Amino acid sequence: MTAAPILPPPSPLAAPLAARRLHVITWGCQMNVYDSGRMADALVPAGFTEAAATPETADLVILNTCHIRDRAAEKVFSELGRLRLLKEDRARAGGRMILAVAGCVAQAEGEALIARAPFVDIVLGPQTYHRLPALLARAEAAPGEPVLDTEFPPEDKFDHLPQPTPGAIPGAAPRITAFLAIQEGCDKFCAFCVVPYTRGAEQSRPAAAVLDEATRLVAAGAREITLLGQNVNAWHGAGPDGATWTLARLLAALAEIPGLARLRYTTSHPRDMGDDLIAAHRDLPALMPFLHLPVQSGSDRVLAAMNRRHTAADYIALIARLRAARPDLALSSDFIVGHPGETEADFQATMALVRALGFAQAYSFKYSARPGTPAAAAPDQVAEADKDRRLAELQALIRAQQARFNAACVGQTVPVLVTGPGRHPGQLAGRSPWLQPVHFFGPPALIGAEIPVTIAAALPNSLSAVRQERTAA
Repeated sequence: MTAAPILPPPSPLAAPLAARRLHVITWGCQMNVYDSGRMADALVPAGFTEAAATPETADLVILNTCHIRDRAAEKVFSELGRLRLLKEDRARAGGRMILAVAGCVAQAEGEALIARAPFVDIVLGPQTYHRLPALLARAEAAPGEPVLDTEFPPEDKFDHLPQPTPGAIPGAAPRITAFLAIQEGCDKFCAFCVVPYTRGAEQSRPAAAVLDEATRLVAAGAREITLLGQNVNAWHGAGPDGATWTLARLLAALAEIPGLARLRYTTSHPRDMGDDLIAAHRDLPALMPFLHLPVQSGSDRVLAAMNRRHTAADYIALIARLRAARPDLALSSDFIVGHPGETEADFQATMALVRALGFAQAYSFKYSARPGTPAAAAPDQVAEADKDRRLAELQALIRAQQARFNAACVGQTVPVLVTGPGRHPGQLAGRSPWLQPVHFFGPPALIGAEIPVTIAAALPNSLSAVRQERTAA
């Protein structure tokens, strides 16, 4: 195993390489989805210009991993066991398959991962994707010597990654909706969370780089862009005017890009929801009325143990201000049940907050100890049976609220961004302003358009609609 110091960029290719095939398996958040695309971009000059639909036909397989939930590493090792057999089959046939593990499990496990799975060729953390071509060259030059790079480099990976090239990314057609990472890392250090340790300190990309990438995405067909960050509303980037911009100012600049119809951002922290960002929800028609704002618990005692540095009352007051600015705002959130020390009264405080605010959707999880985090060593760990019961109760309440929100849309005429064909012949799929999947019948020429439809029915996981005939192409 060799540790990777700061690497120079790969030398220019003397001649075009024969096309090679890439297969990427992505787990976890939208940031990982974005990162997988950027790794594919970086590998195009190395000849990876074809997609492999399955690992069996790939020359390089990348596992882009997530470490947020329990047993994440075991999931990776299980997949690696299957891939090892494919790698051995390829070797017996006289070929070679390169295996790479990227993402947060790679960052957290590092040398232990290679010790347990020495057949892995490359292990790289989330901050070193710009080094992937050089790491690949080293792995190919020295078979059997795994290459490890989980350092936090002084250079910003975004400064060294090639420009995104939609359509050149293996397996990616031009997309109506696109992700764009603007911020990475987190300085909040919530007691339960590994992100500060796997993604590092908060970094914000310059506004000019974000605007340039967004313009390229729109030119390639994107009509909706979701800005990504582990703590995206903490973004404070250098503006082209020399000033430090806030997220609100960046959103206003993005909204001026011709052809860009919709903007979203995720994931946010309540403590970074400034006055100007609240005003942006009021003033920017392109900013969709749907906000994912994690609260995690409705108990002040648990919030303090989590190191969230806000109270339930703070969160409720913030939501009131947001809804006053944008009355049709729909809310999503994250909840953790069974955090160390959570009592039944604490859990009921969470249930009370959910009932008081109402959510269009939410993500809820049982607490799982992440090695190295303060909560993992905390006393008063909650019994699994109590976690299971509380999670089931919370999820039942959230499902009921989501069903009520969707049912309230029936009969309304809403603008839907048409994202592609539906599951049935002649059907189209799209998104409502509140991120609900919407299905209706119409011609393919409508893909990419934002059109009014009337919601006819609320189904378990989507809305059924009827297209307004006056929008016919």
